[in-house]
Amino acid sequence: MELAQIARSATLLLVLLNPFLLTVYLLGLVQRLKIGPFSYVLARAAAFSGVVFALFAWLGDFIFQDILQVRFAAFLVFGGIVFVVVALRFMFQGPTALESLRGGADEPGAGSIAMPFMIGAGTLNASVLAGSRQPVAGAIVAIVSALAVTVGAVVAVKALQEFVSAQHEKL
Repeated sequence: MELAQIARSATLLLVLLNPFLLTVYLLGLVQRLKIGPFSYVLARAAAFSGVVFALFAWLGDFIFQDILQVRFAAFLVFGGIVFVVVALRFMFQGPTALESLRGGADEPGAGSIAMPFMIGAGTLNASVLAGSRQPVAGAIVAIVSALAVTVGAVVAVKALQEFVSAQHEKL
């Protein structure tokens, strides 16, 4: 395993996961849940995402060409269209658009965070690239590293939010 290649793959996935934007997407949960339940749900979503990313790092080209029988570029275009639709809904509906993507459930599940917010065309593309650039073990190390940093950053923002809201609740 070449460490530089693992670092490049992890960085690409981390940039696409974007923990700070993920915090904005999950703002309703950040405000509603305490840090323990929030961390648990987020960790489960990351584990679910990690399994999917590892699968695509290992079998990415096979999944697209042989099982789904689509070109990967078409998948990326479709992912871009979905992203534009989500952005337009957010522009016109505001934060309620993001709640509807999660299903608006009172008890959030890991899948409701992983699917619309962590697993997308870009992150799957990064996983396929990681798997094609290095052995599968190296790709999995990169995936786990990126997900660990993402979860750590989002939980840190949540902890900061709880600290600031408790200290300045009257304001």
